[in-house]
Amino acid sequence: MQRYRDHYKVRNLKAYVLGSRKQRQWFIQAARELQLMPTTEGALDMKLGLTHIVDGFSGLEHALPLPKLYADVVTLTAKSNIAYTPTLLVSYGGPQGENYFYTHHNPYGDKKLQRFMPGAYIDSRVLRRSWFHEAEYVTDSVARSALDIVAAGGQVGVGAHGQLQGLGYHWELWSLVQGGFDELQALRSATIMGAQMLGIEQDVGSLEAGKLADLILLSEDPRLDIQHTTKIHQVMKGGVLYDSNTLDEVWPRSKSLPAQWWWRTHPTELNSKEVP
Repeated sequence: MQRYRDHYKVRNLKAYVLGSRKQRQWFIQAARELQLMPTTEGALDMKLGLTHIVDGFSGLEHALPLPKLYADVVTLTAKSNIAYTPTLLVSYGGPQGENYFYTHHNPYGDKKLQRFMPGAYIDSRVLRRSWFHEAEYVTDSVARSALDIVAAGGQVGVGAHGQLQGLGYHWELWSLVQGGFDELQALRSATIMGAQMLGIEQDVGSLEAGKLADLILLSEDPRLDIQHTTKIHQVMKGGVLYDSNTLDEVWPRSKSLPAQWWWRTHPTELNSKEVP
C-alpha cells in the first residue's frame, strides 16, 4: 500500500473481497496510517456490505443488495459518512438499469457517440440487449433508498461502472432523478459531493476561486430537466476550450481534431474529414 501511494501518488485504494474480516480491518488500519482513503464494494453480499460500513471503509461501491433499505441501515450508512455509490446501471435484485435506456433511447443512432467510439465497440454494446417489463426494474427503489441516505445526512455519488462510455454516466444521473432525487440533488451528487467523497473537493466539484477551471458548458438548464446534461455546447479542459460535438479546439487556438481510424467504417456528418 505504501508503494502504491509513493509510486502512483494515489490517495484512494480499493479492496475487493479482500480475505477475512480481520484482514480487511488490517487494510483499513494501514490506510489510515498512510493517509489513504480505503474503498470497497459489497459483492452482492448484505452482511459483507454492512461490515464494510461498520469497520470504517471510506467508500462503498455498488448498491447494498436489498432494493429497499430501512431506517436502521439508512441511519448507519449516513452516520458512518461512508461514500455510497449505488451504481444503478448494474442494480442488484432486478434487471440491470442500463437495459432501460438501451430500450427507451437510441444510442446506436447517436452521432456524437459514433464520432468518439469505434463502431465495433458500439455494436457490441447496443445491438443485442435483453428487454424487461418496466415493473421488473428495481432501479427506482435503489435510488429512493439512496435518497433516504442523503436525507439522513449521508453521501451518495454517481458512478456508471463503465457500462457505455459517453452516455452511461448521464444515464446513471438520470436514474437518480427517476428514483426521486430532484435535479439539483442529483447534480450535487455528480459534482461537489462526488469530489468530497474522493477527498479532492479543494480542487474540483464546484465553481470557486482557486479551483481547477475544467468546465462543461450546457446549452439548456439541467435543473429544469436532468436529461439536458447531454446538451453539451463546449468543454474547457486544462485551459483549452473545445467544441463538444467535434472536440475541435476553439480557444486559445483553432485546431481540428485529427481524423480517427473508425470514421472510415462509421461515417457521420460530424466526421466531415475524409479518412485515408
